[in-house]
Amino acid sequence: MATVRREDILHIRKLMREAEAVSDEAMVAFSKLKTAMLLARQNPELPVDVGQRALMRVSQIEQQAMGMSTNLLRVHDELSKIAREFAGGDGGDTTNISPSALGMVVPSEEKEPA
Repeated sequence: MATVRREDILHIRKLMREAEAVSDEAMVAFSKLKTAMLLARQNPELPVDVGQRALMRVSQIEQQAMGMSTNLLRVHDELSKIAREFAGGDGGDTTNISPSALGMVVPSEEKEPA
């Protein structure tokens, strides 16, 4: 069986963490933007529907960012599986990600038909 070089593992791990951090930072930025927009809209001199379309678009962006974050978790999970399979003991600590965090149904959460 082929083994993965430790340098490759460490480099990928670093880049994975950077990508996850950027994803989280983006979600925080979108949240701050939405909050500022909502606070500005509370000005009593403005009609209540001012900026509604922009708020709807920011909400869509937030959903897309959450999807990106979830897909990054899936990538992380796949890379951890590869590290366990090909790096053996040299893979360092691998990450176990809960299936529910990946948007997968966990068997214990499945509901029985009524």
